[in-house]
Amino acid sequence: MILGTPLSSNATKALLLGSGELGKELAISLQRYGVEVIAVDRYENAPAHQIAHRCYVIDMTDAVAVKKLITLEQPHFIIPEIEAIATTALAEIEAEGLCTVVPNARAIQLTMNREGIRTLVAQQLKLPTSDYAFAESFEELQAAVDAGIGYPCFIKPTMSSSGKGQSMVKEPEQLKTAWDYAKASGRVDTGKVIVEAKIDFDFEVTLLTVRALDANKIIQTYFCAPIGHRQENGDYRESWQPQIMSDASLALAQDIAFKVTQEIGGLGLFGVELFIQGDQVWFSEVSPRPHDTGMVTMVTQKQNEFELHARAILGLPVNTNMQQAGASAVILGGVDASGVSYEGLELALTVPDSEVRLFGKPEAFTQRRMGVALASADSVDEARNKAVKAANYVVVKT
Repeated sequence: MILGTPLSSNATKALLLGSGELGKELAISLQRYGVEVIAVDRYENAPAHQIAHRCYVIDMTDAVAVKKLITLEQPHFIIPEIEAIATTALAEIEAEGLCTVVPNARAIQLTMNREGIRTLVAQQLKLPTSDYAFAESFEELQAAVDAGIGYPCFIKPTMSSSGKGQSMVKEPEQLKTAWDYAKASGRVDTGKVIVEAKIDFDFEVTLLTVRALDANKIIQTYFCAPIGHRQENGDYRESWQPQIMSDASLALAQDIAFKVTQEIGGLGLFGVELFIQGDQVWFSEVSPRPHDTGMVTMVTQKQNEFELHARAILGLPVNTNMQQAGASAVILGGVDASGVSYEGLELALTVPDSEVRLFGKPEAFTQRRMGVALASADSVDEARNKAVKAANYVVVKT
């Protein structure tokens, strides 16, 4: 890999489709190697907009707008961060050989839609997943639940993120409300929802999996230590590393992650989500990019998930070793307002071995992630207590 000089005629350029907190950290990692970063999002002053070399606001589901911008900027890499993207435009751009889509256009099409990735994993790769069905109408949804999915079950849009549109349904009377919510709250209405049977798992993990070149320019697969996490309404609130697992379940988790990411292909970091019960493992989802629960790696690993993604994309060596136990805890908006202020940062940083990242989002919502507290310790339990304590000190005010 030969890297150029940003803002010059030989610049190596990366265009981020999605410029939230994950995109911001990735932009920082790319800029450390002199990559010229162009940040794109659907709203002004998104976190990565604030540090990129250039930024744009477009409807990223508009294929014409996406292709027009890419023609204008002519990036070497297109790096998607969110689900609501015109994937057909990326496939056309890749086919024309104009630039590299990370990890590749097929991966984006598969993973941005739960139908594509679930069909691949369960039917083609024959890997264990929860029982599931897709429904294009409420009547189809009702029939699928009655035919064997049963209660409790989860209803989700086929294209969404951060728990948007997701509901757990415990009884028939809740099914119509869950259907309406899934249809209204997805990133894009694909016309379908997915219903999944509930698995009685012990815990969930995110297994950050990296496909990168070795010294001989051969693609190898590397794994970070498993990350445990706690969710509320499908959205993460805490994560920690490492999550203790049996040797058998860890080996199976790595085997599933390897098979899924190998089939997807390309270079970069993937967030593979899995359910664990004893020595049993089920595939849940995969994101072809840094994962929100993986923000904990900013205090646990020398090369955090953003550094790993940047290095893998650029063909550089990676090191997934964990250095110390750590945890993250989300700082929620708590209010619906623009131009908010933050109080208590000085108290949060009195917590030993703690750090705080405020994302700088221009608008707060009650349940929106506005920042994250991070902490390291000798044990996961101690790190979690520190991270939650630090997060609770930070208050978002109008």
